[in-house]
Amino acid sequence: MAVKVAQEWFSICGGCEVTILDVGEPLLDVLPELEFVHMPVIMDHKVFGQTGEKPKAEIPEADVGIISGGIRNEENKELAEEMRSKVNFLIAMGSCAAYGGIPALANQFSTEAIYKRVYQGNGTTIAGPTPDQDIPALTDRVYTLDEVVKVDLKLPGCPTTPHMFVAALMHLLKGTPFELETKSVCDHCPTIREKKAAAGMTLKRPLESVEGVGEPLNTVRCFMEQGFLCQGPATRAGCGDGDTPRCISAYMPCRGCFGPLSHDANPMVDMMGALSTIGLNPREIPDRAAQFNRFAGSGRLRQKRSRRR
Repeated sequence: MAVKVAQEWFSICGGCEVTILDVGEPLLDVLPELEFVHMPVIMDHKVFGQTGEKPKAEIPEADVGIISGGIRNEENKELAEEMRSKVNFLIAMGSCAAYGGIPALANQFSTEAIYKRVYQGNGTTIAGPTPDQDIPALTDRVYTLDEVVKVDLKLPGCPTTPHMFVAALMHLLKGTPFELETKSVCDHCPTIREKKAAAGMTLKRPLESVEGVGEPLNTVRCFMEQGFLCQGPATRAGCGDGDTPRCISAYMPCRGCFGPLSHDANPMVDMMGALSTIGLNPREIPDRAAQFNRFAGSGRLRQKRSRRR
């Protein structure tokens, strides 16, 4: 009997859904064992009924539920609770669902301040009242999925990788546990580390080319020691199809999209320490909280920062 799968997306760009489609041929090996009963990106199945006849959103019962994106409005919250009640196993797919992701950068501001800046104080927007008819109300901030419902598995990444998605599904189908990587990107990075930056070096713009592009990575100097802000020291490994992290394999510094090293880790603290250790000044970064928590700015870290004030 095929395993039934339901999928929904919330506050997200849609990249994780594209990841599912980008699995390519390996997906053909899995599809005979799966039955997608709800997935907006590939099938026309509406939660309020095909003609909008249902008064309440409904998601079909399934063995596995997948949600991408953080929770940003009341409809997201209701659908998360609805799916949790209809599935046996729930996956938070991607860093937005798992850690808040880019949308959670809004958590640095109040909802009122965002309304004023984007919808009322913008020079290209005609000021007006906030619509309140047939539009779900915003929540007070962006929530991760596990702040609202019980989550059984988090798949990090912005987006997560096709091979990780398939691996997680295969483990579920076989009934075996799926384990995330516990080491950092630096632990899997093949570049040469001397544990110090060149004397007098300052941080460089991220779009400048690193030294050694095209050369074997095991002969190239660590990108951060070259002066580039690489968030590998504070980021969970596992993003590469092989052992080499995917941004590093493209000669680009890690941006931190696979989230913190553990549930209790704080990327900003970890990165401040890593930069200082090799002689770079983290104060050169004007917005350190947003930069280092770019993919992990959910309520958990926000609450930690609030307690320190």
